[in-house]
Amino acid sequence: MESVLVYLLEVSVCLGLTLLIYRFALSELTFFSLNRAILLVLLVSSFTIPLLSIDFMGIGGGNVVREMTLPVFQVGEQETLPTYQAPKWPSILLVGYLIGALVMAGRLIFGFMISQRLIGQAQKVRHENHLIALHPDFVPASFFGYILMPSFEPEDPSQKQIILHESMHVTYRHSWDLLLVNFAKVIFWFNPLIYLFERSLREVHEYQADQGVTFYYSPKEYAMLLLRLISGKPGWQFMNNFNQFQTKKRILMMAKGKSSRLQRFRFFALIPVLGILMFMFSCEKEELLPKVSDLKEEFTEIVEVPLTDQPAPSFADLPKDEVQKINPVIITEVADEVFDVVEQQPNPEGGMKGWNEYLAKNLKYPLSAREKGIEGTVIVVFEIHTDGSIHNVEILRGIGGGADEEAVRVVSSAPRWEPGRQRGRAVKTRMRLPIRFKIEKPVAFPVKIPVSEIPLPKVNQQSGLVVTAYQSK
Repeated sequence: MESVLVYLLEVSVCLGLTLLIYRFALSELTFFSLNRAILLVLLVSSFTIPLLSIDFMGIGGGNVVREMTLPVFQVGEQETLPTYQAPKWPSILLVGYLIGALVMAGRLIFGFMISQRLIGQAQKVRHENHLIALHPDFVPASFFGYILMPSFEPEDPSQKQIILHESMHVTYRHSWDLLLVNFAKVIFWFNPLIYLFERSLREVHEYQADQGVTFYYSPKEYAMLLLRLISGKPGWQFMNNFNQFQTKKRILMMAKGKSSRLQRFRFFALIPVLGILMFMFSCEKEELLPKVSDLKEEFTEIVEVPLTDQPAPSFADLPKDEVQKINPVIITEVADEVFDVVEQQPNPEGGMKGWNEYLAKNLKYPLSAREKGIEGTVIVVFEIHTDGSIHNVEILRGIGGGADEEAVRVVSSAPRWEPGRQRGRAVKTRMRLPIRFKIEKPVAFPVKIPVSEIPLPKVNQQSGLVVTAYQSK
């Protein structure tokens, strides 16, 4: 869920930076075909760069240890969850985003169906290798392979220029560009940058078509025609209207001299921008989260841990030979290549069920932590090397009272794991394990009852007796 929102944010940053460079460095150049290609490349790049994962000089791959977060393991009292939980804001945002995307997708499909229906009702005329659709409700425009006209007078000088203009749109297949932009608008309907991107692309389309007309007709004569036929009637989503917007800019661009060849070097300004974006979003260290389908089972466990009078042992107080007896592989150091994407995640001995049973059996709630009322979540990080051994067990966030040392002790003494693999090769992975220590609620009026007076359950009435220690006031 959060990854979708992060992706949308990263694409927005890519769109903003690339569009900024284009508007200030390239939009005034007369290399219209190149500008059109650059806009399409920038649009596609903005969507794909956040999805890439590149190994570049050790960033995003190499010796970087990939990280996987395990579900929370709770030690102590199980909390009774309320029947209603307020939805988290990422869920609300995601639902709102999906509703907007569905509305935009419906509008796109509906608009396409309406346009096809109107063209189907129009009269078709073949003129100079182009198909003209005639309907009184049409304004001069182009739609994929059709030139749309309200009427057809082949000898009219004004219509000749209009048809030539629209035929340039058909020849360059500009409607396909607009179709791509409309797909992007379905995904980024909330982002004003995508509408600025569409506006820039439509401008280039008009410049290209105007350039084709002024090759055969006088720019002054053609500009007067544009001024006479100014229309504010909107067109369809994939339509290039003859005179729908930016008439002044089009006339100024026609009067502008061709850009010199040296100005082509401006396009190289996009190379460092794309490089920076790839460095920011494609060469980054990602956190690998376990999928429910990979875990197979629910892992969150609540255990009642007995009190212990002994302080939690710490490996810091033991010599290395003693530590080696407890876990023979804890001292071993293995250096190996680490891949950017791990195809197969590490798996503990006995699977997640075995890991769950190991933690429940070995984790002890330190007496000092209980006496001081210390509770909270300890986050342990450790590495699974290529031979499955556990290394570099550290506390990322602790709560004190011996709970940190207890978490390190149990994780360090754990059996070997099956290492993560990439293309069949074992790779190193960093794991993150949250352990929540929770103290039982104190008993207000403790009552001492002799053991002999405790009623025993009848046979087959219950499977076992659970003894829980409570903290007194």
